[in-house]
Amino acid sequence: MGCFITFEGIEGCGKTTQINLLAERLQALGHDVIVTREPGGCPIADQIRSVLLNGANSAMAPLAELLLYAAARAQHVAEIVSPALATGKIVLCDRFTDATLAYQGFARDLDKKLIQSLNQLASGNIRPDMTILFDCPVEVGLSRAVSPLDSHGIREDRFEKESLAFHQRVRNGYINIAEQEPDRITKVSADREVAAVAKDVLNAVLSRIAKG
Repeated sequence: MGCFITFEGIEGCGKTTQINLLAERLQALGHDVIVTREPGGCPIADQIRSVLLNGANSAMAPLAELLLYAAARAQHVAEIVSPALATGKIVLCDRFTDATLAYQGFARDLDKKLIQSLNQLASGNIRPDMTILFDCPVEVGLSRAVSPLDSHGIREDRFEKESLAFHQRVRNGYINIAEQEPDRITKVSADREVAAVAKDVLNAVLSRIAKG
């Protein structure tokens, strides 16, 4: 089996930049690496992503949001994550089940046990071997958050439009999750220079890979 490493954090924490830098370094060291993301990662899940992140969909009910994330994850795991792990690849995933617990559980206040059950069902019981949590103050993250256009020309800014209090609940949720699972989750201070963060991430990941 391969190694499944996930990357989590609030909007604008820099995880997408860091995941690409890490992939380049690992590939240079001879590792077989695949980079993917949630929601999305494959054509069907990307279509669900367009609905979830479209800022025009402000009326979306929290439960509908949760179920759409679960649907996108089920497709993504079946089509991308599970096959890649089965062939021994290192899978680097931009967000996974922790994001659902942080955003829909802690921030939306949906039932956390329900979320954990859905996460387990949608992921096919696949759990990350390691998770990097990029932590920074909410104000810092939002100040540098970029809302790109997706492949359909839709601005992915629905969550950036949420209140400061919402994003603070997300951050607090992530910190709570990290405290519950210190063996899996490595928290990295993300309000630093990109190179400094990248060095810490690479060292942590290489240490985890060396353990097998």
